[in-house]
Amino acid sequence: MRELVYYVATSIDGFIADPDGGFEAFPMEGDHMAALLAEYADTLPAHVLAAVGASAPGTRFDTVIMGWNTLLPALEAGIKSPYPHLRQFVASRRRKSVADDVTLTGDPLKTVQELKLEQGLPIWLCGGGELAGVLRNEIDRLILKRNPVVFGAGVPLFGRADYLPLPFTLVGTRRFQSGVTIEEYVRLDATARDEADAPRAAGANEQCS
Repeated sequence: MRELVYYVATSIDGFIADPDGGFEAFPMEGDHMAALLAEYADTLPAHVLAAVGASAPGTRFDTVIMGWNTLLPALEAGIKSPYPHLRQFVASRRRKSVADDVTLTGDPLKTVQELKLEQGLPIWLCGGGELAGVLRNEIDRLILKRNPVVFGAGVPLFGRADYLPLPFTLVGTRRFQSGVTIEEYVRLDATARDEADAPRAAGANEQCS
């Protein structure tokens, strides 16, 4: 079974975006950028890859799932398919007009469970926080790009998810001169998944963003 990996940038205090959904406060320059390009190029949008003269190697992820609000900035910029090198799934409780290579899902929990049974590379959970909260019990690995900035308010890492402690173990930490750290955690105990999934599945359609 392949993994669902929540790979996301966050502030020191656990926000993945500012109150308006922006992330301009995260540093976009520094020695961490070379490492991200070398190791996580699969997670870069096609227009960014083109701008830096790179291509997606297809070695880390082959599928991405995101909330509608995560896709929206790309759509507003005229980019209908930000990750054409990946299978793209977008969680939305309403039917929307999307590119042919983007699949809408009104039940992201079921979609992820089915995708995990397929053969392939890990699945990238791109965001946002509300979707991460819905899928929290399916997350196998967390890779957090923790930036040296405190937001105080914004979009939380797991949105408005209910209290449910899930044990992870820290398997790696890298620090860069830019102040950014990459923290990698692996899920320890999956025994509570079936119990936790049942009540959340009923409300998943109302929570994804």
